[in-house]
Amino acid sequence: MNSLTVRTARWSARHPWRAIVGWLAFVVLCLVAGGAVGPNSAKTADYRVGEAGRAEAMAAEGQLERRSTEQVLISARSGTLDERAAEAAARDLTARMTSLPEVAGVAAPLWSGDGRILMVEVALKGEERDAKDKVDALLAQTAAVQESHPWLLLEETGSPSISRGVDQQRGEDLALSEKITLPVTLVTLLVVFGSVVMALVPLLLALSSIAAAIGLSMVVSHVSPDAGVSTNVILMIGLAVGVDYTLFYLKREREERARGGGRLSTEALVELAAATSGRAVVVSGLAVVASTATLYLASDVIFSSLATGTIVVVLVAVASSLTALPALLAALGKRAERTARRRVERGRPARRSRSQGGGRIWTALLRPATRHPLGTLCVSVLALLALVLPLAGLNITEMSRDTHSRDIPAMRVYDRLNEAFPEQRVTHDVVVRADASRSQEVAGALRRLAQLTDRDPLFADGSPVRTSADHRISVLRLKVPHLGNSPQAYESLDHLRHDHLPATVGRLAGVEYGVSGDVARYADYPAHQNGKLPLVLAALLLVTFAMTVYAFRSVVLGLIGVVLNLLSAAAALGLLVLVFQGTWAEGLLDFHSTGSIGSRVPLFLFVILFGLSMDYQVFVVSRIREAALAGVPTRQAVLDGIRTSASVVTSAAVVMTTVFVSFVFLHIIEMKQIGFVLAAAVLLDAFVVRIMILPSALLLLGEATWWPSRPARRARAVPGPTAPATPVVDVR
Repeated sequence: MNSLTVRTARWSARHPWRAIVGWLAFVVLCLVAGGAVGPNSAKTADYRVGEAGRAEAMAAEGQLERRSTEQVLISARSGTLDERAAEAAARDLTARMTSLPEVAGVAAPLWSGDGRILMVEVALKGEERDAKDKVDALLAQTAAVQESHPWLLLEETGSPSISRGVDQQRGEDLALSEKITLPVTLVTLLVVFGSVVMALVPLLLALSSIAAAIGLSMVVSHVSPDAGVSTNVILMIGLAVGVDYTLFYLKREREERARGGGRLSTEALVELAAATSGRAVVVSGLAVVASTATLYLASDVIFSSLATGTIVVVLVAVASSLTALPALLAALGKRAERTARRRVERGRPARRSRSQGGGRIWTALLRPATRHPLGTLCVSVLALLALVLPLAGLNITEMSRDTHSRDIPAMRVYDRLNEAFPEQRVTHDVVVRADASRSQEVAGALRRLAQLTDRDPLFADGSPVRTSADHRISVLRLKVPHLGNSPQAYESLDHLRHDHLPATVGRLAGVEYGVSGDVARYADYPAHQNGKLPLVLAALLLVTFAMTVYAFRSVVLGLIGVVLNLLSAAAALGLLVLVFQGTWAEGLLDFHSTGSIGSRVPLFLFVILFGLSMDYQVFVVSRIREAALAGVPTRQAVLDGIRTSASVVTSAAVVMTTVFVSFVFLHIIEMKQIGFVLAAAVLLDAFVVRIMILPSALLLLGEATWWPSRPARRARAVPGPTAPATPVVDVR
């Protein structure tokens, strides 16, 4: 009763308004600090992995890197296109674009094969990742030319305008997600607490934690660059764990109040909650942080950004539940005491708390595990294993630009561009680095490579060889008339890397070469992740085992935690494959199946789920161990612990599932998959693992559950918590 958790809660309860004001000041300070330094966005170089990344780095060294481009399509609004009018518009557009400081150059206008569209391609200066911030100036010039030539139709697309459209759509999606999540969360909390005030407490604390975390993440981004996903993950994880941690604490405080029967003061109740659920919150938070930190081992800027956002928001949520929450409970409790005294003075009876023990529903749900633990265990495990079976057909790919929603205007123009100019769909950049004295030799080998690809039906044509000013870097660009996510595009990359290059450039001794481009990126990124997956998964299993053993002093529980987390994660991933790799659920969930799962989804699922599952594991097993330490036989401790914690675990699962399900309504396919798989995993974990499998396993193991510790022996040496017996009444 004198741990740091309890001491912090004690101080907050005794000085509630200082703690509340201090918390609000902390939130404001984080936002101000974040706004002052601003976010540090990841640069193009931070995304480079595999052979494509090495080739891009070599090209950048010779200042021959691929520039971001925008394409403006000029066509007739109706009927046949007037060639003279189109060329006049193209000249006007070229002059306007060339005058912009953001523009590096404008290519000569290019007619489509059918003569119906004239294309003007504009190259932008600077970083590829920064191009979307410069595209407004280009769009303004396109709009000006459109106004001057109203009988023509001018449409603009390109990677920068598509990225800008995706960002706008993501912002709208997140706003929709909040509109869905917040009301459902509030209703769930109203059902749990039966009080508007107490329902608002978890929600407001979670939102304040999210605000503080967003500010802090901007500061931290100057150490670990932000890949543009921090805000997404902070909103997703922050609301889930923020409400969960507060819910655990509040439910325990209410239970202790009911058990105390009005004999304990508000400060004493807060201390009791801090000593039990407060400790569980700290352990859960540290488990999420430790498991999420394994994402840094993936050596990928996006996963590092996801890890940083998750770690920051979880630590802030833990801090709020240990400081601001006890203060709020104390303030509300004292207010209720004053109200109660006035009721007594007026001759009215004081209201008493209701017991928060397990009810008939949870007794019924636990009946299979109680009466037939072996049968329940076998059936439940077999059911989850059945969901794992679709994993045999798992197809992991990088979600390319072609998978974006067609609700984005630039994507619809992109489709028209691909249809009218098939030779512009995909390009491979062959980059070679050698001594300057060998530049002619390298150029000759690249020309021979171009001749080989001319005879390959998978390729269209090639551009002239470009050489850097110091003659060390040479680049050959080869065009492929297939979409970037098509099998033919990937086959062309295989032909290039494994057949054509070894037969030409590969025969030159002492040169370094590689292939870059969109398709090369799409191929190399999943390969990079697959190579890192064993390392991250091994570290994740070790961390989960170590945290469980540390929390409960039990090797058996550590092994059970690892196995159950693996089982629920694999089952959720199998369900994801079943839903998203097929087409049967497209109409139901509003998506277009790519026949694959995003390359980031499996690793993100395992890491986040392992961390979040510890919430339930720690809370449930803590109640069981607490009873065992009090001398209750293991069987009864298991049943009582799960029964008394079932409602809060279920409520937490509903809140968390609501948050994740809201991401299924997003347009971005990878975010849909992440939201779906996390929601499925949480439901499986809460209703199958914690209600069926865990109690069955613990009942079968009995005292062996705690090996090598012996709670029954320690029970006599562990005194029960004591507190001042000051009469109080219910704060609700």
